[in-house]
Amino acid sequence: LSWNEALLPAVFPPVRQEINDSEGHPSSSHQTLKGTSRWATSLENLLEDPEGVKRFREFLKKEFSEENVLFWLACEEFKKTQGKKQMQEKAKEIYMTFLSSKASSQVNVEGQSRLNETILETPHPLMFQKLQDQIFNLMKYDSYSRFLKSDIFLNHKKSEEQEENSPEAQTAAKRASRIYNT
Repeated sequence: LSWNEALLPAVFPPVRQEINDSEGHPSSSHQTLKGTSRWATSLENLLEDPEGVKRFREFLKKEFSEENVLFWLACEEFKKTQGKKQMQEKAKEIYMTFLSSKASSQVNVEGQSRLNETILETPHPLMFQKLQDQIFNLMKYDSYSRFLKSDIFLNHKKSEEQEENSPEAQTAAKRASRIYNT
């Protein structure tokens, strides 16, 4: 399996699309943010949504920096790894894919040279955290803002809006409104 196939299902739990108040109850406005509206609020929200990640990756691929989000996803998956043997294997895979000088999808992080293969012998869930944070910040303050202005994002947003304004969606909303207002 490639990083794409192996990581996406495992990294993403179902996304709660409900806004809660400070006590965890659904907000009284009953508004829910979803899709592009949710993605536009933060990079964190974008990365929680499999469709958002798919679109962001599509954008990053065009910018020749898809390895950043793939590394971030690999680190998220790595944190969930159980067992020393499995951790060693995944840590080595992450190192060889993203961090070594011969990496096929090398990410550009500071301190990369200080992380060498000896650390792979004693892996722990947060061993890549500092590097993952660097990549997250790089995406957040660089590519994420460009993504929100990109054709990929804007076209997806437009198609969402067209779906919401379609006669079928309005009819369903009217039916729901009648049900709840009776």
